[in-house]
Amino acid sequence: MRPADQADVWWRNAIVYSLDVETFQDSNGDGIGDFRGLTSRIDHLARLGVTCLWLMPFYPTPNRDDGYDIADYYAVDPRLGTLGDFVEMMRTARSRGIRVIADLVVNHTSDQHPWFLESASSRDNPKRDWYVWRDEPPQDGPQGVIFPDQEDSLWRHDERTGAHYLHRFYRHQPDLNITNPEVRDEIARVMGFWMELGLSGFRVDAVPYLIETAGTHDGHLVEDPHAYLRALSSFMTRRKGDAIMLGEVNLPYEGLMPFFGDGGDELDLSFDFPGMQAMYLSLARQDAGPMRQALSARPSPPRDTRWATFVRNHDELTLDQLTASQRDEVFAAFGPEPEHQIFDRGLRRRLPSMLGGDQDRIRMVYSLLFSLPGTPVLYYGEEIGMVENLEVPGRWSVRTPMQWEPGAGGGFTTADQDGAERAMPARPYGPDHISVADQREDPQSLMTYIARLAALRRETPHFGWGSIEWLACDEPSVLAHHAVVDGDSVVAVHHLGDAPVEVTLPVAGLEPGTLLRDLLAEGPGMPEPVEVAHDRTITLTLGRYGACWLR
Repeated sequence: MRPADQADVWWRNAIVYSLDVETFQDSNGDGIGDFRGLTSRIDHLARLGVTCLWLMPFYPTPNRDDGYDIADYYAVDPRLGTLGDFVEMMRTARSRGIRVIADLVVNHTSDQHPWFLESASSRDNPKRDWYVWRDEPPQDGPQGVIFPDQEDSLWRHDERTGAHYLHRFYRHQPDLNITNPEVRDEIARVMGFWMELGLSGFRVDAVPYLIETAGTHDGHLVEDPHAYLRALSSFMTRRKGDAIMLGEVNLPYEGLMPFFGDGGDELDLSFDFPGMQAMYLSLARQDAGPMRQALSARPSPPRDTRWATFVRNHDELTLDQLTASQRDEVFAAFGPEPEHQIFDRGLRRRLPSMLGGDQDRIRMVYSLLFSLPGTPVLYYGEEIGMVENLEVPGRWSVRTPMQWEPGAGGGFTTADQDGAERAMPARPYGPDHISVADQREDPQSLMTYIARLAALRRETPHFGWGSIEWLACDEPSVLAHHAVVDGDSVVAVHHLGDAPVEVTLPVAGLEPGTLLRDLLAEGPGMPEPVEVAHDRTITLTLGRYGACWLR
């Protein structure tokens, strides 16, 4: 494989890092993160090995849904800085070899967006048809309330014109009418605007809802909804040939695959929600079976497209693709208290607290993430083991400020923290115990380990480019796979159990006598290389939650 091949489709070997500007670094002491603060921390991302930064919404907003209720697509929220600050951040990231993508949230707007204010003002307003209005909710319209604790319908009556508008999410987030050609053109202009300022693409929010047209096509010809995704992808690549769309599509594999399109002409990457949920079931059972079954059945995406793998993100840990009994197993293991759970389908916790702070187990999970076929995506703070603050309501519990150094403001801000809306967690997980400053120079820290995984992932293209074989294993707690690229092999082995095991694995593609060295081992006491036996097997002894990458 030529280096040029990797560069052309850079996302296949990228390390993606997701953050909210508002909670990353405050530069002016007002208690709110901003672009100048983010710019000052770009070197942290570079040291960590990040090659692609994903920004959560930073646009002007009433901020009733953490910025996902957008009031202007062509500006930066004044709390976070200016367009000039944004451009300076982009220049700094580019100088460190980091590409930037941003959330594209165009399923809905804020109800304070000028488009909606015009649309709601009268039935004959030119922007009336930019949103989905009905005199009565249609029988053939969308079904299923996403936030049953706060909404009881997808339609909201508006007294200004005596009609109902569609809101797939909260009532203050009316849905745009993507069957309207004017709306489609405007969304393309939004994308073009930000790409002109340097973005390398977008993380597309709520993709299935974006292209849903049931009950919304009054007066417009409805083509294949996926044709709209193809049109967005085509527009984007005309403007910038290597730009990407990373899609949020929380569906089973059979429903998810069409979003890649025919030969990859829709999404370039899609989050692997089924594999992530199977991983938590496997962790809860200390049994690799559910994960091996899910990943073995996972379809191969079209050429040059990719699965995006992740452990946690900015939302609740959604478990909606598990059965009720399976979900109860995960709840019992990682979120048994009512305050841990949300919507009866997920957990509002981060990984370290779910795993009780067990460093062996936490590191095994991240080794697994970086070795899975796909593009790994980190959520800010994962590199140091940040946890949630359950005193912060709802999904915001996992969106607390970044912990840079010990002290009341955690190095995030100099503002008084009394009464802060998103207070950091208390001991033993607060900034006095967990911070970037404490871990930066510690060769044994989690942050050092994550940076090493990122470096090894870039140096080991097998997981991003190679063919994958899931290896048979008699030990239920062990997950092993063999990745081959250009005739070179890496075998990744992960033990999900809490007691040491000895395991023998078939490696039919390797010659007897081949010596395999563990890439994760370093320093004094490194284990001896593993030799492939005459029957083309290897035998390993794995400690509790052990992991190795054998090359």
